[in-house]
Amino acid sequence: MAAPAQPRGPAAGLAWPARPDPVPAWNFAVRQLRFWLTDYRRTWRGSIISTVLNPLLYLGAMGLGLGTLVDQHGTASLGRVSYLIFLAPGLLAASAMGTGVGESTYPVFGSVKWNKTYQAAVSSPLRPADLFHGHLLFVALKLTMTSAVFLAVAAMFGAITSPLAIAALPVAVLTGLAFTAPIEAWTVTRTKDTSLAVVYRFGMIPLFLFSGTFFPVTQLPVWIRPIAYLTPLWHGVALCRDLCLGIATLPSALLHVGYLLVVLGAGIIAGDRSYTRRLYV
Repeated sequence: MAAPAQPRGPAAGLAWPARPDPVPAWNFAVRQLRFWLTDYRRTWRGSIISTVLNPLLYLGAMGLGLGTLVDQHGTASLGRVSYLIFLAPGLLAASAMGTGVGESTYPVFGSVKWNKTYQAAVSSPLRPADLFHGHLLFVALKLTMTSAVFLAVAAMFGAITSPLAIAALPVAVLTGLAFTAPIEAWTVTRTKDTSLAVVYRFGMIPLFLFSGTFFPVTQLPVWIRPIAYLTPLWHGVALCRDLCLGIATLPSALLHVGYLLVVLGAGIIAGDRSYTRRLYV
């Protein structure tokens, strides 16, 4: 009679078993990336419309429409630039946050709870961490595409005034990933999708409104400003704006990038652990 199968992973107090072939770890993450790219080939038409329309509508309605009223009352608090020029970099970072949050919630939850694709994948040589890293690579590519489109649309509107704006592209990607990694680490542990709505209602929407996207944080009450300064979105908005205006300095850029990298690194560490705890078999 055959011996019963032994559990894998941390439940057995053992390290994840070695792979059968000496393939580098990043290669397995790339294989998971190819899965997401294959899936995206069948769904990109539905998202490409919103990718182009969102910057058009936001910059048209807020930058030109509302901006006309704001500019009539003076732009001293905006750094003596038009509201459109002030708004566009903030919306670039905020849209990256929205993409990161969207990709790290329902797609991840569905892969675990509804479609069971993650459970099927870990039956192969792929480890839970490979699934996590592969999805982060996919989100990074999608963030690059959507942020590049946003910058192009902003340039068409005349909202870009400095060649340094090209550096805002990787900053926007980093901002999106700083949200993707920790939220994905949390999402994979969920058993009900009702908790995901909390991320949007009490996380993304307040940050979208009060992290300097639409108005300077200095116009908030003094007691709440430190909270805004601690959010990853504020750092992304501030650096994207400084780059697009051509006023970025090396010390401030290093501070913003360093903060976002710390948040991203903490999210990756948490994700490696939460994926392994949830998906070991």
